Formats: sequence, structure tokens, C-alpha cells
Amino acid sequence: MSDPVILIPARMASTRLPGKPLADICGEPMIVHVWRRAMETGLGPVVVATDDHAILHAIEAVGGIAVMTRHDHPSGSDRIFEAVEAFDPEGHHDIVINVQGDLPTIDPAIIQKAVLPLSVPAVDIATLAVEISRPEERTDPNVVKAVGTPVGPDTLRALYFTRATAPSGEGPLYHHIGLYAYRRSALQRFVALPPSPLEVRERLEQLRALEAGMRIDISLVDDLPLGVDAPHDLERARAVIGARRKGH
Repeated sequence: MSDPVILIPARMASTRLPGKPLADICGEPMIVHVWRRAMETGLGPVVVATDDHAILHAIEAVGGIAVMTRHDHPSGSDRIFEAVEAFDPEGHHDIVINVQGDLPTIDPAIIQKAVLPLSVPAVDIATLAVEISRPEERTDPNVVKAVGTPVGPDTLRALYFTRATAPSGEGPLYHHIGLYAYRRSALQRFVALPPSPLEVRERLEQLRALEAGMRIDISLVDDLPLGVDAPHDLERARAVIGARRKGH
């Protein structure tokens, strides 16, 4: 593999959990926990892309790197593209890994696995999914399903992403995990594309890439990372990280 960089987009404008990136978890802001998990991968430098000086200061206080970006980006992909261009204008890093800023308990091994499909030259973007085990998630429109065809051990080539229950018939369904590894050239192409019809209809940004003919491969993992979207998620994250610290 070549030279990855990890980008973590973080903004303060959360309606369900105001000030989410700076929410305290066992004495540190959530964004710092995400940064630590990303650093533990050893894949390359980790950069937080933010539009808020408080987040920048929180990362710099622990010795991390943060880049200020515009506040009006329509998506995290646009934010990380601005940040990687500012951090690495010469283009040394040719793989860009987008780790969401609300995954404080994520296993670093999952981030590492997200990069593996890019070992195939034809793959533009790599992402993750986990088999759905809870019956109610099969019909939940908030659970995005990844539909793909096997191309290797624990690897699918993505055919579609949807909020509907798909595919029909007997067999597993896969819960898409919104963590991406882009070839830098693919990220540049992606953010230059206008929103696509299916992207707008499903409210799923990754469909823009598929509609443009880009190839997305999916690494299958065993565990769904805990995303912090609401106060009860924050309490779960505090319990998990607190238990880990006691275990050490």
C-alpha cells in the first residue's frame, strides 16, 4: 500500500446532541478519543478537519493536528477534501481515510480493514459493512443496507446502498458503516460531481459515486462501531471507555 492519511471531520452543529465533538467522555472530549483510536492504527498522520476553533484547540492540546475549514460544506467529504489539500498540497498522501468524528470507541483494526480493498487497482473507494443480526434493523430506514456481490474473502463489490430492505429473498443483509477510504484522485473526482438523482432520492451520498461509474468495495467486519448521535449513545460510550480503562 502507499501513503495514507486519516481525516476526521468534526463540526459543532449537531441538533440532537449540541456540542457533540467536545462532549466529555472520561475526562476528555469525544473528538480526542476518536483521534486516539485513529492514531492507534499506525496507518499515517491523523488530521481533524473542523470549522470550530474550540475543536481545533482540543486536538492541539493533546499534540494532534487540526485544520480549519469552511463552515458551509454540504458534507463531510467536502470538508475532508479541503482539509487534505491544505495539509498536503503537494499530494504526497494518495489514500484518504474518512473516519467519522462520533465513533469514540471504534476498534483501530476496523479502520485498518477499511483500506484493504484499495489493494485492487480498479477500486476507487473502500468502505465497511456488518451483517445485520437484529430483525428490526432489516426494515429500519435509518439502517443503510449495503448490497454487493462477493469478490473475495469478506469483501463485496458494492452494487447499491439503500434505506429499503434489500436484497429480497433468503440470505444476509448488511448494515453499511459510514467509514471510507478513498484514492485521493477518486475523492477529488467525487467532490467535483453534482448530487446525483439516486443520492438525492435516498439521501445517501455514496450513491453519487456509483452513479458516476466509480467502484466501491466493501470489507465485511464483525462489529458495528458505536456512533454517538443522542444522549443515551454518549452514556454507552462513557461506560465502554470507562470499563476499558479499569481493565488496564
